[in-house]
Amino acid sequence: MKLLALDTTEKACSAALLIDGETRQRLRLEPRAHARLILPMIDELMAEAGLAPGALDLLAFARGPGSFTGLRIAAGVAQGIAFGADLPVMPVSSLRGLAQGVWREHGAERVLAAFDARMNEVYDGAFALLPTTEQEQVMQALEPERVSAPAALDATVFAGRHWVGAGSGWAACPGLGERLKPCASFPDSFSQARDIGACALADHFAGIEPVPAEQALPVYLRDRVAMPKV
Repeated sequence: MKLLALDTTEKACSAALLIDGETRQRLRLEPRAHARLILPMIDELMAEAGLAPGALDLLAFARGPGSFTGLRIAAGVAQGIAFGADLPVMPVSSLRGLAQGVWREHGAERVLAAFDARMNEVYDGAFALLPTTEQEQVMQALEPERVSAPAALDATVFAGRHWVGAGSGWAACPGLGERLKPCASFPDSFSQARDIGACALADHFAGIEPVPAEQALPVYLRDRVAMPKV
């Protein structure tokens, strides 16, 4: 299986190539340079592996939630490659990718992932480590993702279950930690293409169908991005 994964959700721009269990990634922390960085990253990875886009089996991209501009960049690039090489696409939740990375780096098996959604709100989702049909361990959502104010989150859901907090939402909204009191938090963690790819592969082997290029669309959770004027 040869899979190319893309992620431009927040401050990090990354591309990863997953080939038969081996992962190569390029990553840069330049929030305003995603459009300039992502294509050279892809070209470098493909050249290093000696592959043309048509040799890939699957594309994956971080479909959101997250930065409106960042999500459009990843979706647009994924669509362009998929159309040109006639490839299927697996959209993967950015929050799930974040949770997968926290497990990979810190061994956390229950993660409340949260991105800063501005306006004193967060994009959040609860994820737990579950085996797939291929016995690979990947994070799976335990409830629908949402955009909400920290005060609206039900703290009792996470009590006594050794939850870990991760993502920019924990730094942007201090009230999140005050209400949920995780056993640890990693506010500087961010989603990466390698983890988006790992989730996409697990979904593929679990029988989840990818989508055609025209359906590779971002998921925003919210259309409004600024406080209304008064």
